[in-house]
Amino acid sequence: MSKTTGGDIRAELGLRPVINVSGTMTSLGASIVVPEAVSAVNRVLTEFVELGDLLRRASRTIAELTGAEAGFVTASCSAGISLAVAAAITGDNLWAIEQLPDTGTLRNEVLIQTGHIVSYGAPVDQAIRLAGAKVVPVGQATSAHGYQLAGAINDRTVAAVFVVSHHVVDYGQIPLKTFAEICHARGVPVIVDAASEYDLRGFLADGADVVLYSGHKFLGGPTSGICAGNKDFIRNIYLQNRGIGRGMKVGKEGIAGVIAALEAWKTRDHAAVRAREKRALDLWVETLEGKAGVAASIVPDPTSNPLDRLKVTVDPEAARITAWDLARAMATGPRPVIVRDHEAEQGYVLLDPCNLHEGEESIVAERLLEELERARQSNDIISTPLAEHLLALEKSILKWPD
Repeated sequence: MSKTTGGDIRAELGLRPVINVSGTMTSLGASIVVPEAVSAVNRVLTEFVELGDLLRRASRTIAELTGAEAGFVTASCSAGISLAVAAAITGDNLWAIEQLPDTGTLRNEVLIQTGHIVSYGAPVDQAIRLAGAKVVPVGQATSAHGYQLAGAINDRTVAAVFVVSHHVVDYGQIPLKTFAEICHARGVPVIVDAASEYDLRGFLADGADVVLYSGHKFLGGPTSGICAGNKDFIRNIYLQNRGIGRGMKVGKEGIAGVIAALEAWKTRDHAAVRAREKRALDLWVETLEGKAGVAASIVPDPTSNPLDRLKVTVDPEAARITAWDLARAMATGPRPVIVRDHEAEQGYVLLDPCNLHEGEESIVAERLLEELERARQSNDIISTPLAEHLLALEKSILKWPD
């Protein structure tokens, strides 16, 4: 992707010119917004619109692409979780909507597999609890069964949440189809968090009553969340703007931008996108070939999105640097590159090519060579103790805004 005209605003704001090979991460700005959405945002910002009507227009576009009966745009996918749970609790009861997160005598238990209680930067279960719900874990972290889900359903159960993410435990979980069948047999609606997923239709087909997407990740829209599903359920999500949803509202620019991003998705040349990403991956594999202590392999996305990443496995003895120290080194200097290091303690990092501007793949290759050569010439192995590394990450969070 090429940069828009007008120059790089980061220098003007005193920000580092980072290159993102971590993926569609909120902490890095999620994705490159598609030109169609940029144009829509610019054109609507100076105009007045009736938001209810604009949201109706968005609903039709969401329904067209997802096969849902209706759709709604909110501030983020995380907000979508809270609002969908709130809608399950209150229905269209306007008085109850104003009372949340106090649920009073209303049903408020929400089921979720223990292996799905993960953090995407904040805990999934907190997003559920923000609506006033009580989280009921199902099964154990690495083992959940249908009988456990069925046994957890009672007269207080109001909904069940199913998470699709690379963060969740990827084995021993109840598949969505089975999960939905068990819930629906007892009248329990299913909310699917599919924030970073390409598939806009499959989750509804597998039984979701409402599915939640990020508008600002693979879709390339402005920061937003997309809710798609049953018409009554979506209406009740919309009604939460009269309550806890007021603080999670999305502006006219976000709604217009999402509509434009969805329209652009219909005509995007996905094959060309994959080909461009493959060229970057091939370049990086070639760059790392024969480098001591480093093994590079192209791996598929763990949730079956149609994209690959480069897995760079690091042997500290031979490469003279740990995976987490390599990630830290790549992120420093005048050409910082942010890699995906969520699992670096297991000895590898990942490079995601989906958010590169033209030519940045070459800079990534150069930075890899720079840091590996610097480690090779080091007198000692660059190896920060893992516990010390993790504590440093915690401390850095608390330094803001300094």
